[in-house]
Amino acid sequence: MAELPLKDPAPADDAADTAPRPGRIRKPIGWSMIFLAVLVAVCVVLVWRRDGADGVLQILFSDLELFGGILPRVLAGCLLGAFIAEILPHEKVSRALGPNSGLKGLLIGTAFGAILPGGPFTVYPVAAALLTVGADFGAAIAMVVSWTLIGYGRAIVWELPIMGTDFTLWRIVISLPLPILAGALGRFVYIRLYPKGAPP
Repeated sequence: MAELPLKDPAPADDAADTAPRPGRIRKPIGWSMIFLAVLVAVCVVLVWRRDGADGVLQILFSDLELFGGILPRVLAGCLLGAFIAEILPHEKVSRALGPNSGLKGLLIGTAFGAILPGGPFTVYPVAAALLTVGADFGAAIAMVVSWTLIGYGRAIVWELPIMGTDFTLWRIVISLPLPILAGALGRFVYIRLYPKGAPP
């Protein structure tokens, strides 16, 4: 009895090669989430033993109220990052803030972080969006460190009225090189860890 010819698997392989590679999937429950859950459970037990169920419920309702106030800002920041990732042209961002941008990319990241308004709900989604559209780790690190150390919003609202003009100006001047140095170090370390690019 003649054997049936085997089907050529080449088309399937070609289709698999042309199919887009799936992006990195973030697991909703990781070690950090488990660790926090254990800490919360321990704290609940301690508060319950000291204050009873009323103490636990009081803290729970207070935190739910806080969460309700923060949630719109988290949502707005995440939406901002998502829209920026879609709007910004990949080529221009990669040219201005990519791994081959040199000192210019670090300076742009530093300047952008210094003038970027908003809190962490804005800054970190924007930094993640820039990484998505072509910025390298060095420029993103320079931006975040600059926002942390130089951010004009906190300087105007808090530092100037409380600490005075001289302190604020000198603090900003002394802090200026730090985002650039942090970005350069981050770029150097990243290249050494991933000489062929980031893992999939």
